[in-house]
Amino acid sequence: MSNVSRITVAYGDGIGPEIMAAALHIIQSAGARIEPEVIEIGEKVYLKGNSAGIEPSAWESLRRTKVFYKAPITTPQGGGFKSLNVTARKMLGLYANVRPCVSYHPFVKTKHPNMNIVIVRENEEDCYAGMEYQLSDTVMECLKIITRPGSERIARYAFEYALQHNRKKVTCFTKDNIMKMTDGMFHKIFDEIGADYPSIEKEHWIVDIGAAKMADTPEAFDVILMPNLYGDILSDVAAQIAGSVGLAGSANVGSQCAMFEAIHGSAPRRAGQNLANPSGLLLGGVLMLVHLNQPDIAERVHNAWLCTMEDGVHTYDVFKEGTSKQKVGTKEFGEAVVARLGKTPHTLKAVHYSAAPPKAAHAAEAGRTPAKVTVEGIDVYVAWPSLDTGKLATAVQKAVGDGLDLIMIDNRGVKVWPDGMAETLCTDAYRCRFQAKNGTTSKQTVALLGRVLDQGVEIVKTETLRNFDGQAGYTLSQGQ
Repeated sequence: MSNVSRITVAYGDGIGPEIMAAALHIIQSAGARIEPEVIEIGEKVYLKGNSAGIEPSAWESLRRTKVFYKAPITTPQGGGFKSLNVTARKMLGLYANVRPCVSYHPFVKTKHPNMNIVIVRENEEDCYAGMEYQLSDTVMECLKIITRPGSERIARYAFEYALQHNRKKVTCFTKDNIMKMTDGMFHKIFDEIGADYPSIEKEHWIVDIGAAKMADTPEAFDVILMPNLYGDILSDVAAQIAGSVGLAGSANVGSQCAMFEAIHGSAPRRAGQNLANPSGLLLGGVLMLVHLNQPDIAERVHNAWLCTMEDGVHTYDVFKEGTSKQKVGTKEFGEAVVARLGKTPHTLKAVHYSAAPPKAAHAAEAGRTPAKVTVEGIDVYVAWPSLDTGKLATAVQKAVGDGLDLIMIDNRGVKVWPDGMAETLCTDAYRCRFQAKNGTTSKQTVALLGRVLDQGVEIVKTETLRNFDGQAGYTLSQGQ
């Protein structure tokens, strides 16, 4: 058949092989037009000495098929092993993580019988950029990276997803009351992109109260857009309060490739016992079928699964006396879904798929006028083991010159000089801010570093203080 889609399949570790076998059996029995290519990833590859958990030949398959159907894997304990999920997302540009979180009341226990939300999570940036440093003996740093292109494309994806799936509202969660630059830009771009979608309701919540509202009243939301870290945490919360993390599938979509999986782990304690629930991976497969533009097959599989849940045929993790009717294993659950292909549920709402979800699109940057940039100073991060802030100030003040003055010293973002407070906890890593009233040059800030070093002060990193179109490209310290 000319319309058969090649996909790359990984059976994974732990319960992975069992649930993948069941999920593929259901999907193929439904008539899916797919041709799987199997690759090996995960624990066995890690233990061969490959720190990424995936061989170069597997990358070749993924780049050719551009569709990855992946069972959960086990990452060995100990240092040196990189997360395969994070690696795949970044190497293949899978920037949009999509997690539908739906309740199946009264067949699966939940406090939220009408819950039906989709979390769209930015998948590559934020703290997950993985840019971390040890600044001193006692201080670690993780850089939070939010970019305009990354924020534009995930916001656009969320609104396009809402249009394609007849969703009425997109809500953005950030913490821009505190992280005014990073989360602030994410929020601002959400508003900018949202203006292109007048038919969709838009709102913004601070993430802490938004999370509380979602846990208490998820019916208040439809599509929720979040930066990476918040989205990772709250999509698991959403899946659990809907009924079970074990029932949730996930799509990771990029402009060229896509990966589909369950959101749960490999559960090695349950491996090989014919116990595991394949539902999460199966529903990830439904998202894959829609992505492959096979909505007819996605609909058959999803409705058959709903019928199975409705008929009380459940695996141990969701089985409940009085509600469930038959406790089955992994294989038997798969056969039960196959037996119901072509049927539609009576109590649960039947699903209908009509088209593929929006393809990921690169943000359009060509029309933007670059900002005018001026240099105002430099933040010099230093290791100062004595914890004597006064002596540090005396030392670095001797380095001022070329119009650059020492404006303040802080510790963990809290000003400790001048006019610091004795109650403030100080570590052995400080930030010294040098600024010039009338601007400076990169050459002058580099010369300043030499003068700081001449005072016997150890420099661990620097950040240039720059203005963009007259707006400060940095934040003040707490207390400054």
